[in-house]
Amino acid sequence: MLDTEILDLYWKRDERAIAETQTSYGRYCYSIAYHILNNKEDSDECVNDTWLRAWNAMPPNRPSHLQIFLGTITRNLSFDIWKKKKAAKRGNGEMELALDELLECVPMAVTTEELVEAAELERMINTFVHSLPERECNVFLRRYWYVEDCEEIAERYDMKVNTVKTTLFRVRNKLRRYLEKEGIVL
Repeated sequence: MLDTEILDLYWKRDERAIAETQTSYGRYCYSIAYHILNNKEDSDECVNDTWLRAWNAMPPNRPSHLQIFLGTITRNLSFDIWKKKKAAKRGNGEMELALDELLECVPMAVTTEELVEAAELERMINTFVHSLPERECNVFLRRYWYVEDCEEIAERYDMKVNTVKTTLFRVRNKLRRYLEKEGIVL
């Protein structure tokens, strides 16, 4: 079923919207949740909560890209669950490792003023990511958006693990230089 047809079901408040969303995007959303949570039950719960959030958001919102809309909801819910269950070795440490890697070049927001600055930082990071060559962009997003480990990324793009790690290191350095050039104090 086309996204526009699924969206029409949401707008008609037709419960088939959930089933069609599950059919079209269930595996995609589960993959996002599982890479963050590394737990089947938590990932299933997160995906089900995604459908509920989507149901409650439409109407009044009508997303232009349903996949991105659902992926963002899933990712945010996954991070919320992860924060609640933040045990020392959760997700084989991948989440902590990925966040620690990014902390080298992206400051954390704490105060209201910093939250406003974080929105500008998000815009800058999006601009930076879209300026990357396709392969670097894909590797960066797989690591820091989908929280895949380096071995999975290497397999997906037919690369060596060390090449993935080197690529991520170089892209983080590019990001740091870009942000410094834009006036972000690290």
